[in-house]
Amino acid sequence: MARYSRTYRKKNKGRKRMYIISALIIVVIGVIFIYNRDDQEQNQAVAGLGNVDNENEKAAIVTFVPEPQPRLTQAPPEPLLEPDLKAAEFIKEAMGHINAKPAGIIEARVILNDVLPMQMNSRQRNFVKEQLSQLADIWLFSKTNFPQDELCGRYKVQPGDQLRTISKKFNVPYEILMEINNIKRPESLRAGETIKVINGPFHIRIYRSSFTLDLFLQNTFIRSFSVGLARAGHETPTGLWIVKPDGKMISPTWTDPDTGKTYEAEDPDYPLGSRWIGLEGVKGAAKGRTGFAIHGTKNPDEIGTASSRGCVRLHNGNVVLMYNVLMPGVSQVEIVD
Repeated sequence: MARYSRTYRKKNKGRKRMYIISALIIVVIGVIFIYNRDDQEQNQAVAGLGNVDNENEKAAIVTFVPEPQPRLTQAPPEPLLEPDLKAAEFIKEAMGHINAKPAGIIEARVILNDVLPMQMNSRQRNFVKEQLSQLADIWLFSKTNFPQDELCGRYKVQPGDQLRTISKKFNVPYEILMEINNIKRPESLRAGETIKVINGPFHIRIYRSSFTLDLFLQNTFIRSFSVGLARAGHETPTGLWIVKPDGKMISPTWTDPDTGKTYEAEDPDYPLGSRWIGLEGVKGAAKGRTGFAIHGTKNPDEIGTASSRGCVRLHNGNVVLMYNVLMPGVSQVEIVD
């Protein structure tokens, strides 16, 4: 009888060990399943973009690669989880239009621009802006025209037309029409030819906290730029400005109000760069303020810093673009914190 009890107890201990091992295996499998599921959900929430294939233009669209995230056994919930997933669905839809053959450039632009005001994380926002910027190289800054595009179109030059009169009709400077149509001289325009036009105006929004300028055509985002702003005590006023009717100049003579020294464009230490875009305050803290401008700089180290007397500074190449798209008396400049 005693021999039977010892044999039974040994078998019982063996069964317990098997149960414990089986339970551990189940737990490990469950953890692996959860991690794989989390990876799949992360991949679905982050959109990427391949190459654009269009019969007229080809543009490389940068694929968005998410930063590696640490794996936490009990990660706290993200406060913007739902908005992030919703934005990702729209981004995925835009990708489908871009990767179609032919590519749906305008459809993708509309969707991505509608996503911008939504709540999303910074990686998604930067991704959307980057793709909109690259799409603009196709539909805006080229001769390519899309029939369904409400922001750009075709215009047949009439007898007596000049680029200046055409530009006023569409609320954009003639310089940008020359650029996108590869017109070398305004007087070379001929009646009967068809040119690409842009339905303006362009506007900009400047963020003081991030030293960033965003360019828009009407309400459609085009591109972001880094800027230099004012040093302490000379802060660039927030509020709404317009480009002064006579405020656009190429390398004007300038007198430093601090030192009284006058600079000419050919001076080696000329501080204004290649363009000057004068501003006039119309609302908020900017109302009634004058003497402020957007201009270039010969010192690129000033970009992204607070070092001016109140003006907004851009790299020379970027300020030329601003000069070419901002319409005097029409284009608005909003400065926010």
